[in-house]
Order: sequence, then C-alpha cells, then structure tokens
Amino acid sequence: MAMAVVIITMGIPMPDCGALSTLRLWQLISPTLPVGAYAYSAGLETAVEAGWLSDEAALLEWVSGQLEHGLAGLDLPILLRLREAWIGNHRSAVGIWTDRLLASRETAELRAEDIHLGRALMRLLGELGIDEAREFDRRDDVTLATGFALAAARWDIDAPEAGRGYAWGWCENQVAAAVKLIPLGQTAGQRVLMQATDSVINAVVSARHLADEDIGATTPGVSLASGWHETQYTRLFRS
Repeated sequence: MAMAVVIITMGIPMPDCGALSTLRLWQLISPTLPVGAYAYSAGLETAVEAGWLSDEAALLEWVSGQLEHGLAGLDLPILLRLREAWIGNHRSAVGIWTDRLLASRETAELRAEDIHLGRALMRLLGELGIDEAREFDRRDDVTLATGFALAAARWDIDAPEAGRGYAWGWCENQVAAAVKLIPLGQTAGQRVLMQATDSVINAVVSARHLADEDIGATTPGVSLASGWHETQYTRLFRS
C-alpha cells in the first residue's frame, strides 16, 4: 500500500514556485491590468507638441534617458526598498519611502498620476486577495511603486525581476503613447522597446547599488514638459 501511495504521489506534478511568481509579474505589467495607465503620458504629450519627439530615434533617446537619469536613480531604488519594507512588515518604512517618492514628483500632474495609479492598483490587489492593500484605495499617501512592491513581496517576485518588470511596464506605456502621438507605426514602437532592453537592465543594476542618500532624479526636461502640459490647449492624456 505504501509503495502504491508513493507511485501515485510521484505522478502528481508539484507547483513550480518560480514559474508562479513569473506569471504573477507578467500579470502586473500586462496592458490589461485595469489601473488606467493608458490615460497618462508623463509629459510625453507636450514633448511631442513642442517638437522634441518626432521620430523613432528621438523616442528611443527620450525613453533611454529617463531610464538612466530618472527611474534608475529614483523610482527603482525606492521600489526595491518598498519591497523589502513590505516583506519585513515595516509599515513605517513603507510610509517613509512612499512619501519620499511623492515629494520627488515635481508637478501636480505627475503627483496626481502616481496617486491615481497607486490607488487603482491597491484596489485591484485587495480584490485579488491581498487584504492589506484595501486600506490604500482612497488614500493620498500611495504610489504605483507602493502597490507594485506589495504585490512583489506577497507573490514572491524577487528584487531584480520586480525592478525589470516595473521599468518594462513604464517603457511600454511611454511607447504606446508615442505611437499614437508622434505618430509611429506599431513596428517602430517594437523596435524602440527592443533597443531599450539594455537600458532597462542597466537601470535595475544601478538602482540595486544606490545608497539612500544618492536617490534622486535629474530629468528637468520631463518636469518642464509635465508642467506645460497642465495648461496645454488640446490633450489626449491626463499627464
């Protein structure tokens, strides 16, 4: 009887935890994620209106530049610290890093975008079984990175993968907006994403080695574009 039990048990495939966490990451960065990211361009709409971005090469420079000088120095290192804070259930650290990220948003639109996306993601995570996310769906002290880090912590997504996924999702949203605004063909958009791959990888590597006191972004052009977008006459996007 014991032998029969062993044979039967051996025939049942065990769950692959690594595969599950990878699939959960794909879910987080999927364009079908209902958080409304498609409604925001983070200043890109004004950059196109001003003539800064008019072709594929300019878009690649815009995306790669923000990865190197923006996300690598600000969003990604804070995302990784938020993930660690959620893993250790250090709620005070979650609050500190969330507040620091929000304080670094230099325009009302960028701040409103981050809060809106963070609330929407927290609301979704609550519906997907992460109960601690429920309290954030109407709060102002939340960002997209706060919710993304919580999901990464609870779904066992490791730090490098979480960082690359977050950066890739940001890239996809920028390219999707540019395809509509410049406009570019879908194939051109895919070429930009392919060429931005090294920038995504390098941004995460840089973020993982950044000290707390060195965290910050140097993207004044994005800040100017975002500020001007608030009074732009015709707009497709909310930022």
